Amino acid sequence: MPRKPSPWRRLTTATRWPVGVTLTSWRYLWRTTPMHRTEEEGDPGADAPPPLPGGVSLEEVQGPGDGAGPLFHRRYRTRIRETGHTPESLIALVTENLDRVAPREFASFQKVGGDEGEMRVGDEFVVRMPGPWDGPVRVVERTPCAFRLVTLASHLEAGQIEFRARREGDLLVFEIESWARSGDRLSNLLYTHLRMAKETQLHMWISVLERVAERSGGRMTDGIEIHTRKVAA
Repeated sequence: MPRKPSPWRRLTTATRWPVGVTLTSWRYLWRTTPMHRTEEEGDPGADAPPPLPGGVSLEEVQGPGDGAGPLFHRRYRTRIRETGHTPESLIALVTENLDRVAPREFASFQKVGGDEGEMRVGDEFVVRMPGPWDGPVRVVERTPCAFRLVTLASHLEAGQIEFRARREGDLLVFEIESWARSGDRLSNLLYTHLRMAKETQLHMWISVLERVAERSGGRMTDGIEIHTRKVAA
């Protein structure tokens, strides 16, 4: 059973919710980062999430088969110039403390399993956001240039998400790629039909990319690309 943050930690996070929602809405409305969004019909085979590596604990794992509604295969990408980081050093910086690149007024990555200051396969986090929801995840893969998480029981989504960095000429590319369905019917209603959760998620991962670029010491080039492939339920 995945561990949860202590009651005190949950309380201190919750006290930020009212201000966090207000700041999040304000920043979303006045965001100046150029965004290039595309969406197309997906394919059940080509857009399936990658298999989980062998030896990973499957306890409490919440995969796409446990979710509801369509599967969304989404990629968020930005290119960074004028940075002294390599793909390896940037991923090391991010994995040292995930909260470092989180939009703290809105979401917090709280480590509940594993040693602080590093990331290893099997480590667990809870993503705390405004509202009564937790987002428990487990690290299932960690390489020098990437790491991958899988959702656990009670998460709003059912699937996987990967963060990676690579070189593209003189630029450093940072990507977030996810394969997920809504965790249950209520989440599907909010995400697919009312679109509230979809825009909230979009804002969150765009904010992470902006903070990664800022932490790298470089500057974004050509904004952020968001490409979505939707596989019907």
